[in-house]
Amino acid sequence: MPPSPAGRAGVTPGCHREEWLAEAAPALRARVEAVGLPVEERPLMALDPHHPVPPQPLPDGVALRVLTADDPALPKALALPRLAFAEPGTAVGLAGPVELSAVAEELVADGTVEAVRPTLRAGHKTLIAAFAPDGTPLAVGHYHPAGGTTKIGGVGALPTARRQGLAAAVTAALAVHARNHGVRTVFLAYAEDTVARIYARLGFRPANVTLLIANQPARS
Repeated sequence: MPPSPAGRAGVTPGCHREEWLAEAAPALRARVEAVGLPVEERPLMALDPHHPVPPQPLPDGVALRVLTADDPALPKALALPRLAFAEPGTAVGLAGPVELSAVAEELVADGTVEAVRPTLRAGHKTLIAAFAPDGTPLAVGHYHPAGGTTKIGGVGALPTARRQGLAAAVTAALAVHARNHGVRTVFLAYAEDTVARIYARLGFRPANVTLLIANQPARS
C-alpha cells in the first residue's frame, strides 16, 4: 500500500489538485465538505515492486521524450491534459492539433508555462510525452518524486490520437524512469474501469483510495 507523499498531513504536495489518502487523514473529508466543497473518490493502484515494466509498442514514427524546462514542445505538452480530460474515456475524440495549439498559447499567456519551468529544472517534476514525427505531443504524463514515493498523474492522449496505446506507453516510461531515479513506490489513480485494465496490464494492483476536491481545473 503506497504511503502518503505528504507524510503526516496526507495531502499530496506539488499538485494543482488538492488530494489526500483517505486513511492518512480520515477526518479531512468531513472538514472539506463542511465548508461546501465537493469531494470525489479515486481508487488507487500501486505498481508491484517486483514486476518488470517492459517498453510498450508505439506507432511508426512516434517517439517518447523526457521534456526539459526549455523544450520547445513544453507549452503543448502542458496543454494536452486539458483536452484529454475534457473528453473523458478512451474513445477517439474531436480535439486535435489545432485545439492543442490554441490551449498552449493560453498557457503561455497566463504564465503557466513559465511557472512550471523551475520545477522541471529542479527535478521536482518529470514530464514524458509521446511525439508524432512532426513534433506534436500525442500523449503525456508526469510524476513528482517525494521520499522514494511518487504518484503518476496527468496521463492522457490527445483525443484524435487515442486507441494507439500511447497512454500506456507513457505510463510505462514514467514508471521505469521513476524506478531508475530511486523511486521505490509508484502508484496512480483512475476514474474508469477501462483505464484500470490498462494499468493492470502494466503491473499495477489495487491499493487504496484517494480523495480530491472536485471541480478543479485539470492541469499538468
